[in-house]
Amino acid sequence: MKRRTFLIGAGVTALSPLAVFYPSRQAQAITPATVQRLKKPHTAWRDMISPEAYKILFEEHTEPPGSSALNDEYREGTYICAACYLPLFESQYKYDSGTGWPSFTQPIAGHTGTKKDYKLIIPRTEYHCARCGGHQGHVFNDGPKPRGERWCNNGLALKFIVHTESLPPLRG
Repeated sequence: MKRRTFLIGAGVTALSPLAVFYPSRQAQAITPATVQRLKKPHTAWRDMISPEAYKILFEEHTEPPGSSALNDEYREGTYICAACYLPLFESQYKYDSGTGWPSFTQPIAGHTGTKKDYKLIIPRTEYHCARCGGHQGHVFNDGPKPRGERWCNNGLALKFIVHTESLPPLRG
């Protein structure tokens, strides 16, 4: 047996019990994206948003916890993608998760897409804007009832529009 084959097999065997403790129920409950995807390369957004927002949205970085002013935003309004301005969350679904990032119990149906993320070894469900593909955050199954979902978002990936303001036109 080759050393590589043995190490891969041992790693899979060691990590397989984690699937019992970290099930991915949320991937089954997420509504598929209904928004048409832009045919715009990620690099085209570089001049339209801040370098920090670009790193989060198009290089899948994460901002430090507690760094977003949106953590303390509780007015009535809509949270939109910081790149293309697609509405992603309504304020009625925002809550304080205690994690240090803006969190929501659900997105606007069809306005997000998901994929599996294995960057921390334990599988997570990453979500992104369905229109521009910008990384927003991760969805977990430890949120409040009735849905039990926590959509944990990077604040720099969002802009907040108070309902008395009009939404900006979609960028694309």
